[in-house]
Amino acid sequence: VQLQASGGGLVQPGDSLRLSCVASGRTATFTRYSMGWFRQAPGKGREFVAAISGSGLLTKYTDSVKGRFTISRDDAKNTAYLQMTSLKPEDTAVYYCAASEGVFNPQRMGREFMYKYWGQGTQVTVSS
Repeated sequence: VQLQASGGGLVQPGDSLRLSCVASGRTATFTRYSMGWFRQAPGKGREFVAAISGSGLLTKYTDSVKGRFTISRDDAKNTAYLQMTSLKPEDTAVYYCAASEGVFNPQRMGREFMYKYWGQGTQVTVSS
């Protein structure tokens, strides 16, 4: 499975942005993959942002984005989304999407080792 993330850009604080992650390759069973978003700010390690189960019924968010970010998926388009609102300067980072096989485990979906496939990242910069 190949993942292509897009939608990043330069926005002002309080603005919204929607990231997309399109899967290609072995996507006949896209619904078997849980999808996740991670981010890496300059000088920091990669951190978990959000995840969604293959069914779309289960989600998980890191505390700092709860109420502001929404993860979703469109299985007909083999695409996962991250809708970001009320953006803050501290949201500035390279955002990566990832795909995980197996059961959606809320206790573990925030861990990088759960994800087998990774996209190349898209830059989000929040600045006035």
